[in-house]
Amino acid sequence: MKQADVVVVPCADYEPASVRPALEALIERAGGLAWLRPGMRVGIKANLVAAMAPDTAATTHPALLAALAELLREHGAEPVVGDSPGGLYNGAFLSRVYAASGMNAAGLPLNHDFSTREIELPEARLCRTAAVTGWLLDCDAVINFAKLKSHGMMGLSAAAKNLFGTIPGTMKPEYHFRFPKPADFADMLVDLDEFWKPRLHIVDAVVAMEGNGPTAGTPRPLGCLLAGQNPHRVDLICARLIGLDPADVPTLRAAQRRGLCPETVDALAIDGPWREFVAEDFRIITERSGLQFQNAMGGGKRGALFSKFLNRSIAARPGVEKALCVGCRKCEQVCPAKAITMKKRRPAIDRKACIRCFCCQEFCPKGAMKVRRPPLARLLAR
Repeated sequence: MKQADVVVVPCADYEPASVRPALEALIERAGGLAWLRPGMRVGIKANLVAAMAPDTAATTHPALLAALAELLREHGAEPVVGDSPGGLYNGAFLSRVYAASGMNAAGLPLNHDFSTREIELPEARLCRTAAVTGWLLDCDAVINFAKLKSHGMMGLSAAAKNLFGTIPGTMKPEYHFRFPKPADFADMLVDLDEFWKPRLHIVDAVVAMEGNGPTAGTPRPLGCLLAGQNPHRVDLICARLIGLDPADVPTLRAAQRRGLCPETVDALAIDGPWREFVAEDFRIITERSGLQFQNAMGGGKRGALFSKFLNRSIAARPGVEKALCVGCRKCEQVCPAKAITMKKRRPAIDRKACIRCFCCQEFCPKGAMKVRRPPLARLLAR
């Protein structure tokens, strides 16, 4: 029998009675754990994007991580859970994240090695060298446990995007600056995915995040878990669950160019009643900065100039909702392009310098930074 590309199982909530049987069924149908050997150190790469409580739906839920760690221990493995969110990559900062996100309360075996190492990515198309978190390099195997969320720059945060957490927090802005275009940033993410090659990709979609994700959105119950051995095929289903076209997810486009993912969900072998979990009214952030219009006006130089004008006119951009802003300067601090300055305790964005990486939106602690779509983009979307 052919192995399914993606497995989808129901999981109504985060209670132990729901989590353990759902996770066991998911993993068994996604290939099982026969590859485990006693004493293997298995890194569980969670999404711990910020010091936020589990009920905000910003992070992988601790109940799921605890169940997975228990399952690995029963097979004789030594699990360790970790991530590198935006911010300082040290014990003090991660301790706050671990505590707030419920990791400590769940009794999880957490990473406390905050070393970084320079590596080469031999199969890379774009990002051939990278600085990564050392703890994961010391693991014998990796399981990628993501959270399903909307995302300002990538449209979708799920399996493929989650491995950006292997870049140390304070170095993340450098990668946004090196790869400012969504297509290039997506290629960099696919390069990371191809380097790490996790044994399994799992997505927590029991409660997803819609709206102003990946940190300031709203929890949205979907009631399922997804898994597969290819992150992009898992993400193809994730995109469909929240009503995103693959063309609006740069990592999917990048994976499709490389032959790592089919064009449509119909080409996937799917094990599970995935259509039951589709949320057609899921609130998403549509990123259209990659649209091209070079053939307009007859192509050539005029077409290229027209394309540049239209792309600038319709590209989503960050904007501040002044009523929510408290003047904490976090957006100014994380902006890799140094495009934000504070004026009268409110952020002012230099539109010429802005690279539309949405770091300010992602890490604003009050959700005051929003993804704004210009009037022309809204008109074209109708």
